[in-house]
Amino acid sequence: MTQPSPSHALAALQAELSSQFFERDPVIEGLLCALIAGQHVLLIGPPGTGKSELCHAVCQRVTGARYFQWLLTRFTTPEELFGPVSLKALEQDRYARVTAGKLPTAHVAFLDEVFKASSAILNTLLSVMNERRFHNGAAPESVPLISLVGATNELPDEDELLALSDRFLLRYEVGYLSEDFLFLRMLSLDDRPAAHTLSLGDVEALRAQAQAVEIPEPLKRDLLELRRALNEKGVVASDRRYRQALSILRARAALHGRAACEPSDLAMLSHVLWREPQEKPEVDAALEQLLAGHDQDAQALLAQAREVAAFAAQASADPEVDAADAQAEALAKLHQLAQKLELLADAVRERGRAGDRVLAARDEVRALVRGLLRGSPAGAEPRH
Repeated sequence: MTQPSPSHALAALQAELSSQFFERDPVIEGLLCALIAGQHVLLIGPPGTGKSELCHAVCQRVTGARYFQWLLTRFTTPEELFGPVSLKALEQDRYARVTAGKLPTAHVAFLDEVFKASSAILNTLLSVMNERRFHNGAAPESVPLISLVGATNELPDEDELLALSDRFLLRYEVGYLSEDFLFLRMLSLDDRPAAHTLSLGDVEALRAQAQAVEIPEPLKRDLLELRRALNEKGVVASDRRYRQALSILRARAALHGRAACEPSDLAMLSHVLWREPQEKPEVDAALEQLLAGHDQDAQALLAQAREVAAFAAQASADPEVDAADAQAEALAKLHQLAQKLELLADAVRERGRAGDRVLAARDEVRALVRGLLRGSPAGAEPRH
């Protein structure tokens, strides 16, 4: 039996998770992209929303991966996360920990109430997450950590925790199920064994595939435009966060089996560029304007053109109105609108997008012009 490619296996795994965790599609996509990109994810929401269960389900489907899970409190000690001090090492005048089964040996980790970590844990955790290093005795050791998922009820205000918060590239707000029919389906779910899995080798292959994904120049200009728009709104993300976001865009393209990023991948930035939850609507609005702004502008210009053509049609049937003057005025306005739509079409092409709605609007305005020139405005031409 032929083994599925890593991309097909990943798609099947994503579909399986979506069928078991309702209203979690964006989070599932984010967890899988983080796994491919080697980034960290923060889940924000109340207890009982399935955060740890979902993370465990993802890791369970990566065969050969070691998983570590812990609930942090203010009383959590470094030994609980990083292992006890080695008595044998102390006998040799060395200070080292026995890390077997602890965070430094995990490929994927889930830390609940992650911001309750004490200062004794914080610096070590930062090093493990950022540098993939654990200082164990005389020399730092490399750790196999691919992705760490943290959960919290709310984001921290303390300055000492902001650095930890910034290590989580993807941030998702997770709430209780909102749809009654999904709630009822959830009550009827059976505990089924995982049908689709990935190996650690598959993950490495997908990572290599993602690293080779192209980010077209128009998409980079989109990022620049997005950054300007958000900075004007006071939503400022660091240069490092924008740079790291490229790995998520590449991972999403790889997740969907593409060799190049496309504008739809930018939607992932809805979970990357905000610091406080109240900033997320601003990020979403800026992304919507960036991704659909030309379409919206084109539809507005088309609506104006239709009004102009309709006025010309009414004028030609009104004996008290000079039809020739009305038609000349309408043609002038329609030409102006057609020129604006042509500029929009050029902008769409420069960004490497299909721009079907912009082109359709432009073609309809051109048809309105032809209709007026033939003396049969608006109604004689079919609309797209």
